[in-house]
Amino acid sequence: MAQEGVMEYAYIDTSVTQVIQEDGLPRLLIGITVDQMRYDYLQRFEQDFELDAGGFPRLIFEGLSNSNTHYNYIPTYTGPGHASIFTGATPVTHGIIANDWYDKKRNALQYCAKDTNVVGVGTLSEAGKMSPIHLLSTTIGDELKLMSNGKSKVIGISLKDRGAILPAGRSADAAYWYIGGKEDIWATSSWYGMKELPKWVQDFNVKGYGAQVLKSDWNLMYPDSFYNESLSDNNPYEAPFKGLIKPVFPYKLSELANLNNQYDLMKATPFGNTMTVEFAKAAIEGERLGQQNGVVDMLCVSFSATDYVGHQFGPHSRETQDTYLRLNRDISNFIDYLDTTIGRDSYLIFLTADHGAANNPAMMMDRKLAAGNFVSDKLETFLENKLIEKYGAGDWIINESNQNVFLNREWVEQKKLSLKSIQQEVAIWACSFEGVQSAYTHAELSYSIAREDFAERVQRGFDQHRSGDVIYVLKPGWIEYGKQGTTHGSGYDYDTHVPFILFGNIWNCNLPEIAFNRIANESLSITDIAPIISDLLNINRPSGCLNSPDKK
Repeated sequence: MAQEGVMEYAYIDTSVTQVIQEDGLPRLLIGITVDQMRYDYLQRFEQDFELDAGGFPRLIFEGLSNSNTHYNYIPTYTGPGHASIFTGATPVTHGIIANDWYDKKRNALQYCAKDTNVVGVGTLSEAGKMSPIHLLSTTIGDELKLMSNGKSKVIGISLKDRGAILPAGRSADAAYWYIGGKEDIWATSSWYGMKELPKWVQDFNVKGYGAQVLKSDWNLMYPDSFYNESLSDNNPYEAPFKGLIKPVFPYKLSELANLNNQYDLMKATPFGNTMTVEFAKAAIEGERLGQQNGVVDMLCVSFSATDYVGHQFGPHSRETQDTYLRLNRDISNFIDYLDTTIGRDSYLIFLTADHGAANNPAMMMDRKLAAGNFVSDKLETFLENKLIEKYGAGDWIINESNQNVFLNREWVEQKKLSLKSIQQEVAIWACSFEGVQSAYTHAELSYSIAREDFAERVQRGFDQHRSGDVIYVLKPGWIEYGKQGTTHGSGYDYDTHVPFILFGNIWNCNLPEIAFNRIANESLSITDIAPIISDLLNINRPSGCLNSPDKK
C-alpha cells in the first residue's frame, strides 16, 4: 500500500499487450466510481484484498494511486459526486446540488435525473423517465465526442440511474441502469434516441441475472476469522433485511425477496456489483468499445451495491467488508477481461468514489465519542415557532430538505419585511439548535467570497436558483438517519476522503508533469480529476471546469 503522498510504481510486462495507437492514447477510457467508498477501506482491508491481488492491489502497485483526494464542497451526495468527478466542476457550476432538491417554481422536489419529457426504453415504469437534462456542464465523455466529431462512443452503466446518466453526460450514446422491483432488467430512456434496447442488452436481460442471484445465499466469502477488521456479525449498529430479526449471515435471498421489493434486494448485496461487471463486459462487446483506430471510446461504470450495503449495515459491518472483498475480486476479473479483449496498453482506468460515509452515531456514543442523530423536522418546527413568536402567525417555512431552509418569500414580502434580515435571523437561530455547527444565508453565499473553510465548501455546493434561503451544517459525527446503518453528505474527512487511482495506459499517454507532481506530493480535489484525464487524452476540459491541476 502506498504511503501518504508517495506514488508506487511497478514493472509492467508489455509482452502480451496489443498494438498501441500511433498517438499513444488508449482506445478505451473507463471511469469507475465506487459508491460510498471511504479511502480508509484501502488500508483497513489491505491484507484481505491481497488474497486476490488482481483487484485493488494490482490497481495500486501497477498504477498511480493518490492517498489525499478530497471533495471540496458540501453536500457530498451521490448525484453531485458523480457529476463533479466527470465535469471537473462543483454543484455551483454543474447544477446538481443534491440527489433531489426543492423546486421553488413547482413547489415540489426535483430528482436530479428525472425528466418527464422522455419515456423509458425497455421499461414502461416511471424508473425509465430519466435523463441528464439538469446537468449544466459538459463531461469528459461529452468533450471526447466533440473532439472526435462524434466518432467516440460513450456509455454509462450503473445499478442507479443517476450513477449511469450523470457521468456519461448529455451527448452520450447511451446510459443503462437496473430497474429492479418486479423487473429484472437493464433499461434506458428515449433521451438517447432509441426506440428499443440494442440486441446485446435484450440478450443480457433474457439471461435473468437477478433471478439467478435470488436463488442463492449471501454468505461470507472467506472464513469468519478473516473479518476481524469489522464488528461482530450481529451488532446493534446495523439494520436487518425486512423479514429478519437479526442481521446475520447467511442471508437466504430467495426467502427475503418478496419482503424486500423483489429484485431491488440484489442491489443491497455484493452480487449487484458482480452483475454490473458482467453488464460492462456485454457493453464492451455489444458496442465494440475500444475497437476504433485513432478514436478513444469511454465506458463509465458506477458500482452502487457498496452504497446500499453501507447505508444499511454501516462502515464497520462484516456485510460491508465482505462486499468490498467481493468487489476486489470483481475488479480483478474485469481487469483480466480488459487485458485479454482490449490489451493492457490500449485502455486507461481511473477509479474514485462519489463520497465516503460517517460512522454510526450510536457506535460512536457507546465509545464516549462526540456524535448524534439529527432530526430536521424538529429544527423546522423550532424555526417556524421562532418566526411566529417574533412576527406573528403565518406559514413562514415552505420546505426544509438537504439541510436547506426555504422561506415563504411571498409571505415575507406581504409582511413588508427584509428577506436578508429574516435569513440572518433564521441562520442565528439554527446555530442555537443542538447538532448544528454553522449556518449560512442565501444572501451571503450569493454576494460575498467565503473566507472560512466550511463556508467556502458550502458556497461551492450552492446554486442561487436551486438552493435554500439558509443552509446549515451539522457538527462532526452528526447525521440525519436512523439509529442503525449510516449516511453521508457532510464536509468532514469521513465523507470527503476518497481514492483516486490511474491504471492501464498511463506510461504511454502524454501524462502532464504537473499531474505526477501533484499526485505524488500534494492534495487533490475531486474536481482535479476531470482536467487531469482531459489532459491525458489531449481533449478540452469540460465546459464547467474551473480548477486547474497546476493551480488552485
